[in-house]
Amino acid sequence: MNDLHQNNPSQLSETEVAQLVRKLLHKEDTWVEWGLGCQKLQKSGYSPQKIFEETGFQSSQQNLVIVAAQVYESIVKEGVSQEVLSYFKGPRSDVLYEFRILNQQQRATAATLATEKKLAGDEARDVAKAIKEFSCYAQLPAGFEDHPGDAVAYQCWKLARQKKDLQERSRLIAKGLRFAHSQTARQQIEQLLSDFTVVPGRTAPLLPVYRLEAEEELPRLVPVVGTLPLSVQELEAVVPLMSVEPFGMVEYSGNGAMVPLPGWQVILKTVTPVVLFSQTDQLPQPLPGLPEPVLVVVDLKLREWDENSYFLVEKEGPLELQWFEHCPELKIWGKVILILRQKKILDEQNLTEPWQMDD
Repeated sequence: MNDLHQNNPSQLSETEVAQLVRKLLHKEDTWVEWGLGCQKLQKSGYSPQKIFEETGFQSSQQNLVIVAAQVYESIVKEGVSQEVLSYFKGPRSDVLYEFRILNQQQRATAATLATEKKLAGDEARDVAKAIKEFSCYAQLPAGFEDHPGDAVAYQCWKLARQKKDLQERSRLIAKGLRFAHSQTARQQIEQLLSDFTVVPGRTAPLLPVYRLEAEEELPRLVPVVGTLPLSVQELEAVVPLMSVEPFGMVEYSGNGAMVPLPGWQVILKTVTPVVLFSQTDQLPQPLPGLPEPVLVVVDLKLREWDENSYFLVEKEGPLELQWFEHCPELKIWGKVILILRQKKILDEQNLTEPWQMDD
């Protein structure tokens, strides 16, 4: 007991902890109080494992009675009859646990139905699912009313129409008749006794699942400094981006722009990349053809000169891109990794259209 309290600083006093643990250990009161007791201990900092060691309530049992007790309290607030409340203290925590997916009003009506039909846990799960799905319809199905019994009856009616096996079909019809609340719902189900038409059910579509299998498909976001000429202050104002695996998520706050680049090896290997914009005729070696904008990737981590690379350097004034035959006395801010021309796709619209082959 003391070990439990010392290892988990609690808002509860030693006396309160002792009372709760004793009640749980000896299973005093009802399961509702057990759930509330476990919840109090957990909220006060006690781990499920420690509670298990002191009381014998396994983690799964703690979760069940805590959730079920919360559902019980919600139906009390909704004003269900004393008969229903007494029924669930039976104990039937497993039944109320299944109603956790419903809202407060639905829980109350489901609990009343469970009391009338004397439902077990497995049946309660089906009832909760049926009520949940039934509530999603914008318009009630013909012949079925807004009642939990009719919700279950409709589920049985729908499934029975999909069955070819007569035994399974009969089982669903019998279950539907058991739960049907309205006379019209009963009539809908009774029609299936003479109408053996099978109506195929619609299967859920395949999930649109893809997997990236090539490094080129892994884009990398790179912060943009601006367009040359640029000042040192503009370069220093850029905040490096940190990507989080496995999907390369980037968290960014503040002003600025980013540009996505293909996952080429030369890009993925950069440590602190930034993007500059320039014109082809403004490069250290102007490119042939009409002037056009280009994207320049510079890695700010690479500042050691070598004769086979171009660098971003600080002269008297703005930053420049230069090549040096010998190690310069100028300050090197980064190494040019690549220069990217603007995209050239003959028919860009085709990329968004389904692929077709001419006959």
